[in-house]
Amino acid sequence: MGLQFSQREVRDLAVAWLALGIAFTLLLERQLVAALDMGGALTSLSPGTVLSTLVVSLLTVGVGFLLHEVAHKVVAVRFGQVAAFRADYRMLGFAIVGALVGFLFAAPGAVVHRGRITPKENGLIALAGPVTNILLAVVFLLPYLVVEAAGTTGFLADLATRGLQINLLLAGFNMLPFGPLDGRKIRAWSTLIWAAVAVPSILLAVGALFLL
Repeated sequence: MGLQFSQREVRDLAVAWLALGIAFTLLLERQLVAALDMGGALTSLSPGTVLSTLVVSLLTVGVGFLLHEVAHKVVAVRFGQVAAFRADYRMLGFAIVGALVGFLFAAPGAVVHRGRITPKENGLIALAGPVTNILLAVVFLLPYLVVEAAGTTGFLADLATRGLQINLLLAGFNMLPFGPLDGRKIRAWSTLIWAAVAVPSILLAVGALFLL
């Protein structure tokens, strides 16, 4: 069974990617929110700044989410599952509304799969998402270290910092063993493997939240 994406799935991924980028931009650019509120005017915030933040958001939180979900699908298909991403449009709307008032809780959708499967295979499908975010964090780490050492500011510095931070947060959050999160499925398969990945991931996520 090859890896295929239906038109609906491509649409759901694209809408979720864009919605998360917009939500994260609203969360970061509070002057933009103020301008949207009651038709207020922008002060020192330029359209270029908003566009830059949107692009950074799409390339960090958007791509981190997108590849996280695609990784679930790739492994599920590898195990003979029928798998597809389905966006949760209600939660995407909630993410944008939440960003407007100053917080972001993103549960934009999930890969659903069906077919006969073992607990190990289910655990590996779940593990693929957080591991992908860890690998993306490694990709962003080198440019982050370079811009930090050089004291660089601007678009590239924001991209490197946000890319590292967001992917560490996505990995750590998804390793929590609760509700529909990946950590619960991984722990149901193997507590040892869950702990080996979850403990450093969660610690790194806490560090990313408070230190980056």
